[in-house]
Amino acid sequence: MAQYPFTAADLEALKAWDTPTICNALEVIVPARRGHGFSVRPFQVARPSAKPIVGLARVGTIRAAFPSGRSKEADRAARIGWYSYVAEAALPTIVVLQDLDDVPGTGAFWGEVNSAVHKGLGAEGCVTNGSFRDIDALAPGFQILGVVNPSHAYVHIVDWNRPVTIHGMAVNHDDVIHADLHGAVVIPAEAVKQIPAVVDLLTRKEAVILDMARAPGFDIEKLKAALAASDEIH
Repeated sequence: MAQYPFTAADLEALKAWDTPTICNALEVIVPARRGHGFSVRPFQVARPSAKPIVGLARVGTIRAAFPSGRSKEADRAARIGWYSYVAEAALPTIVVLQDLDDVPGTGAFWGEVNSAVHKGLGAEGCVTNGSFRDIDALAPGFQILGVVNPSHAYVHIVDWNRPVTIHGMAVNHDDVIHADLHGAVVIPAEAVKQIPAVVDLLTRKEAVILDMARAPGFDIEKLKAALAASDEIH
């Protein structure tokens, strides 16, 4: 079993903040990551008001525009292989599924059945450039970031446990994923435990500016003073 420099409780704690706040913290902890490691195009989100999802990436690829060309038995074996891969995790997971079609989302992998199956196997949700359907019948609490489409088309599993890229975000097996209605970000494993303290610091620094900006009589001189005071908070 893989060993991680964090626990399930550490991952759970990160749900207290939205994904932009996590990105802010990573700019401090790993500044070299400032320009990459997050999604750069919008998703449709199954549950926009839901709390963030956090977990270890289970990565795979699908296609849907044309039949797989495999036998029914081979398609079933690929599906079972994928499910087995998702199930082999000691911590909560996030499925990161790349649709390889020229028009991603042609067929929906996600719906009532697959959301229930994957939730039962320990996944909190999915981040995909592919599609989902059955919005009102998705497994309770299961989040999906993707696009909406009513049909399966010829959707089938292609491969799993290989690097994928979703909306500009490169993801590997076991990467820590944080996602909400804003999008998703990969959190370096060594940064997980550092995030709460850095979020606290950034919140205190921002509070000085926000309090001043929201107070009566705010002007450019008070803004300069607030910025200077914020810089002194460490």
